[in-house]
Parts: sequence; C-alpha cells; structure tokens
Amino acid sequence: MTSWILSRPESLTEIEQLRLKAVLANCSELDALTGHVRSFAQMLTERQGERLTEWLNAVRQDDLPSLHTLAAGIDRDRDAVIAGLTLPWNSGVVEGHVNRIKMLKRQMSGRAGFTLLRRRVLLAT
Repeated sequence: MTSWILSRPESLTEIEQLRLKAVLANCSELDALTGHVRSFAQMLTERQGERLTEWLNAVRQDDLPSLHTLAAGIDRDRDAVIAGLTLPWNSGVVEGHVNRIKMLKRQMSGRAGFTLLRRRVLLAT
C-alpha cells in the first residue's frame, strides 16, 4: 500500500491501480492521506513552495492526527521549508562529504590518532 501511495499513479501497473482504487474507495482516511501525499510530492518535484500554506490548511481540515503533527513541525520552520520547496539549491553535496568523513572516522575508531585520521580524510577524495 505504501509504495502504491508514494508512487506516481502512471507508474503503477493496471492491477495495482485497480487494487489501490478499491482500497481507497473503502477507506476515506486513506483516500484523504493519499491526496495530501501526492499533492506534497507535486509541490516538491515541481518546486511550488508558494502552495505550502494552502496545503497546510487542507491537511488541517481532515481528521488525520499524524499529518497534523507533520503540519505543526513544518510551521515551526515554515520559511526554510518554503525555500526548500522553491529554490533550486540544496546542501546535498555538503551532506555527502559530512557522511563520508563520519564513515572514515568510524572506520578509524580506536586504530590511530587524529593525525592519521586527518591525512586519510584529506587524501580520500
């Protein structure tokens, strides 16, 4: 079910589409959740951060406590979320380097001092 909801509708097989439609017809909460998830995915992939306020209002109108928690979290840092949904820049490259350095640090744990770790980080590009 989760993968059906998170997938683009056109990428599902005909059988999967029919099964998902049957499940959603029998569960109004799941149907509402699917609509909100797909709407958020569209905002994310098409960089439509200006629609965030509208999306948050729609989420709050439905009785879905887990999405209300998500909406509250987004509200705490709304400007950053809108920027993330709108602007083409991200910190993915930096996060990749941080992840690589942490992995090297874990590999070297207890084996050598800072000097060797520093050398390994600088040479491992």
